[in-house]
Amino acid sequence: MPITGPDKGCLNAGIARPSGASGALETVLVSAIALVDADGRVLLGQRGADKHMGGMWEFPGGKVHAGETPETALVRECAEELGIDISESCLAPFTFASHFYEEFHLFMPLYICRVWQGNVRGMEGQALKWVRPNDMGGLEMPPADRPLVAMLQDLL
Repeated sequence: MPITGPDKGCLNAGIARPSGASGALETVLVSAIALVDADGRVLLGQRGADKHMGGMWEFPGGKVHAGETPETALVRECAEELGIDISESCLAPFTFASHFYEEFHLFMPLYICRVWQGNVRGMEGQALKWVRPNDMGGLEMPPADRPLVAMLQDLL
């Protein structure tokens, strides 16, 4: 049913673009994974202190390189960052984030994965922790990751 009253909600909201962004920003495609263990906990990694948004907790993943699909990028990233093997067939597309940062626009599909081989470990020295979705609200996370938490809370 169409909204006919004076408050049109999302129709009046606009898109939150950075204050200095007048033209088109480059869109960066990053794929992320919510590894879910048998207890319903999700793996988060902590960004290195020397990185942009250092110290924040995020879903593992990374940039999708030229010639890669988001799924193949996650297979590669999980091996490089977490020391585990995953199969594309075990990745379930779940939701996505679309967020404007000052320098670029981030588009990030989030996949759920419950099956992998190997023991999860921080291959790049990053801290890792398994967190129940209802406990993620108290963690400092990048702005693009934050809206994904509510979706995981509803699922898990």
